[in-house]
Amino acid sequence: MKLAYTMAPGRGDTDLVLERLAADLAARGLRCCGTVQINSERVDAGPCDMDVRVLPGGAVLRISQDLGPQARGCRLDPAALETAVGLVKADLLSGAHLLIVNKFGKHEAEGRGFRNVIAEAVAMDIPVLVGLNTLNRPAFESFTQGLAVQLPSDHAALMAWVEDVTKTAEELV
Repeated sequence: MKLAYTMAPGRGDTDLVLERLAADLAARGLRCCGTVQINSERVDAGPCDMDVRVLPGGAVLRISQDLGPQARGCRLDPAALETAVGLVKADLLSGAHLLIVNKFGKHEAEGRGFRNVIAEAVAMDIPVLVGLNTLNRPAFESFTQGLAVQLPSDHAALMAWVEDVTKTAEELV
């Protein structure tokens, strides 16, 4: 099984690591599908806006909701997330060298979100790289039955893993 996850220490750092990795892989000719998250600071000093870019180079979808300045709790827009999931699933079925999922989050932990897409990619022998945080790690480990390998959030280490588990673009043509 070619399934790995990475965790970066700072808030939003995993997003930056995966976004850079996806860009570098695309520049090398690898067809990545999935999502990378883009966080944008807000002028009103509220929590950042969260968008996902559907790979490769697809739609940018706002996955956060503005619930007002006094709101607490999850701001994820479940409908937007499921739209991203549908787009990624269609891309995955068209063929990919690698699936990148920006985050195994609360929805995945509860059996929704990208969970089925990850399982489909694994079943299709497409390598999968997932961003993870400590809060959802137990659910991820249960979902993967402990078979996923943890990778450092270091760019060189991630590139080395991808190179090891993927076929080159020429091999798939």
